[in-house]
Amino acid sequence: MTQDPSALREEGNNLFKSGDVQGALSCYTKALKLSDNDSENAVLFRNRSACYLKLEEYSKAEADATKALDTDQGDIKARFRRAQALHKLGRLDQAFLDAQKCAQLEPKNKAFQELLRQLSVQIQQKAVQLSSTDSRVQQMFKLLLDTSAQESDRLKAAQNLVVLSREDAGAEQIFRNDGVKLLQNLLDSRQEDIVLSALRTLVGLCTGHQSRTMAIVNELGMDRLCGVMGSGASAVSLAACHLLQVMFEALTEGMKKDFRGKDEAILPEPSRELRSMLRHLIDMLPASSVSGPGRDSAINLLVKQVPRKSQKNPDNSLTLWVIDNGIKKILEVSGTVPEITDGPTLTDNTPMNCAVLLNKLYDDLKSDKERENFNKLCEEYVQHHFEGSGLENKLRAIQTVSVLLQGPSDVGNRTLEMSGIMEAVISLCASENITHQQVAVETLIHAAGKAKRASFITANGVALLKDLYKKSENEQIRVRALVGLCKLGSAGGTDFSMKQFAEGSTLKLAKQCRKWLCNDSLPQTSRRWAIEGLAYLTFDADVKEDLVGDKNALQAMFQLAKSEDKTVLFAIGSTLVNCTNSYEVEKPDPQLVELAKYAKQHVPEEHPKDAKSFVEKRLVKLLEAGVVSALVCMVKQESPALTETCRECIARVFLALVERQEDRGTVVAQGGGKALLPLVSDSTDVGKIKAAQALAKITITSNPEIAFPGERVYEVVRPLVSLLALECSLLQNFEALMALTNLAGISDRLRQKIIKEKAVPKIEGYMFEEHDLVRAAATECMCNLVLSPEVQKLYLATDSDRLKLLVLYCGEDDERLRKAAAGTLAVLTGEMPEVCARIPDVTSHWLEILQALLLSESQDLRHRGVVITLNMMQADRSLAEKLMESEALEILSVLAKTADANQASVIKASQHCLDLAMEYGLIRNNEGGANEGSTP
Repeated sequence: MTQDPSALREEGNNLFKSGDVQGALSCYTKALKLSDNDSENAVLFRNRSACYLKLEEYSKAEADATKALDTDQGDIKARFRRAQALHKLGRLDQAFLDAQKCAQLEPKNKAFQELLRQLSVQIQQKAVQLSSTDSRVQQMFKLLLDTSAQESDRLKAAQNLVVLSREDAGAEQIFRNDGVKLLQNLLDSRQEDIVLSALRTLVGLCTGHQSRTMAIVNELGMDRLCGVMGSGASAVSLAACHLLQVMFEALTEGMKKDFRGKDEAILPEPSRELRSMLRHLIDMLPASSVSGPGRDSAINLLVKQVPRKSQKNPDNSLTLWVIDNGIKKILEVSGTVPEITDGPTLTDNTPMNCAVLLNKLYDDLKSDKERENFNKLCEEYVQHHFEGSGLENKLRAIQTVSVLLQGPSDVGNRTLEMSGIMEAVISLCASENITHQQVAVETLIHAAGKAKRASFITANGVALLKDLYKKSENEQIRVRALVGLCKLGSAGGTDFSMKQFAEGSTLKLAKQCRKWLCNDSLPQTSRRWAIEGLAYLTFDADVKEDLVGDKNALQAMFQLAKSEDKTVLFAIGSTLVNCTNSYEVEKPDPQLVELAKYAKQHVPEEHPKDAKSFVEKRLVKLLEAGVVSALVCMVKQESPALTETCRECIARVFLALVERQEDRGTVVAQGGGKALLPLVSDSTDVGKIKAAQALAKITITSNPEIAFPGERVYEVVRPLVSLLALECSLLQNFEALMALTNLAGISDRLRQKIIKEKAVPKIEGYMFEEHDLVRAAATECMCNLVLSPEVQKLYLATDSDRLKLLVLYCGEDDERLRKAAAGTLAVLTGEMPEVCARIPDVTSHWLEILQALLLSESQDLRHRGVVITLNMMQADRSLAEKLMESEALEILSVLAKTADANQASVIKASQHCLDLAMEYGLIRNNEGGANEGSTP
């Protein structure tokens, strides 16, 4: 590669002209690293700014243009590019100054004058809007401050303030008019509707604006905000939680950007505010004054804000800080047994939320040393309480172990193996105190999750669980004992030959689970445990068939999916994954199976009712029972219990439901398309791929504008492009290409979105794929994308084989590939006459290929061939001459005389070719009507 900055700049210029903006950007960046000449660098920065403008990276475009101007204030191109970038960034006043200077230097430049005109109009509109907004804000403030005004009027004013805060102008006016103090008074009013409006207004002020957020956090204080979130009203607690979430996002996103907030304020790093906010949340956890929903909201915020979003980010200091400062408080909440210990108020969801938080913190640790410290802190806490005086302390220790087993199970297993813990659990299972029994049995159930632990309990605890199930008079203990038996009975998974219990026992357990599930008189927690049991038992295909055939049980399960109990989400997701067989199944190599049999090794067997025909029938029954609406409600849940693994389960089920083409309309009609969109961004890596594949299947067969109305259709592009990756299967690649083809044919804006997501190079890569269907699908996608001028320019580049590949594909045996390639070539030659002149240069076989298209039995191929011929003849007389000297003249003459009305488009285009040849004087029409060659 060249090390000369000037050569790299020239190469970048050529790439930019040909439409390869990314390539040009790379050249300019390399040149900047090599160049030490200020004037040379100024030109490179100016050129790179143009690339960033094309790529819509306006902050970088503005920064590069400014660097160019630092060297040469008279660089009019750099100033114009900075004006364009500032315009797009919404900094109209600064953009106007730059555009005005450009227009003064070159008054006749139309581009400068047009930008200046646009900016003048927008600045005037903004001034009018600010004036109007200011008067509305003042009116709302007056009403809210008037204590003699009617409550209904004050409430309406507060709600109007929410609407105003969602506009940039309105939010700025509220903030500048000392609105935060007014909102502070509203928060202290203790009127739920007024408090809700105040919180929602603050959300509008903070969204995407770091400087305002920092000012609001410091003015209102975290004590007040946490106090509002910890209040008893569930709606207020959720609204306050949402506000704090928005504040966290504004502060953390601002740290990542080149500038701080929309107003470009220069601010110190907000890390102090972030740590303060986190400390207040941690302090909320054990506080007795905080309500159950408020505590759950605090845990939810810690789950979302503390662990790293990506393992690629090496900085996990926030997690380490929370572990050092807060793990004991998290464990204190985890170990609380409300019925017997004095402690914070809990909801049914709190233990599961704590388990999720602990698991997230543990997963975010990078080294064995960090994990060992986490284990040590947990073991010390459990040991301290277990060795303390009184049964209450022992129960707190066992309850903490139970939560750890649901979260970071490796840590839970280590605490369970501590001296005396397991013995105490077994002993308490026989206690006469129902609460003691309940804590012990739940711990035993969670301990059975690992194969090693399950085998121990199978040997030592099955008799105890059976005894509790048969003899206990308390239904809550019986249902928990039953789940323990279900868990142990499913240890063989889907392997039909590995059954822990006698024939028929699993079906009896499942029947009892369904009976409890449908029993409305039981507490919701007990019914949730019944689903836990089914989640394990549905590994057995007989149980799947019975459950799916029981409409009442399905309805009861779907109702729980829509309920306030978030802890049930994973159990429902797992049950549905099992019923739809949407888990991964690796088919063993037949030869290895034979070898295993010969060596008398165990070979897994598939249940006969797990065959495809049975699965399809189960899917139909689930759709009829309303599974889609249940899944949609599950996705909407804002809870730590909706973990990435839980989201993966939902994505797997959706993918199974859209497998059959005839079912996709039902899934879309019930909101399935919309529900899939959040799953492609917030799930496990596998879950994201499954959700994206489900979106692809829907996009292929449904009208995307109906399936994803409005702006939502643009959100589908990125997940589809993510499937164009080596780690995805060829089927997933193929379906993504088909879906993108469908989208690219809708509008230029969608084509631009696909291009912006950098899909074009990936699609080009798949045009070389060996698999016929994938290669053809990629070429079809390119056929639609080539309607975009940006993609058309790529085919003008002389240093690539793009055009050659298209021409050669027009001569392939695969008809689908030929149609796609010929269609692409027809569009290109029609839109860009200069492409026509290059066709003879890319391959010497071009004439044979074109003639083969004209002679094809397929009408579509004939039509494409005639259109390409016509475009080439219109583009260049010398090309027309070459075509008329070949057999193409005779073929066109025959096609023009065809009497078949179905081929009207072919006949018309063929005649047009002949007429053009006559105009050029290449042929003449003799008296008999036949065309014959003429010397030009």
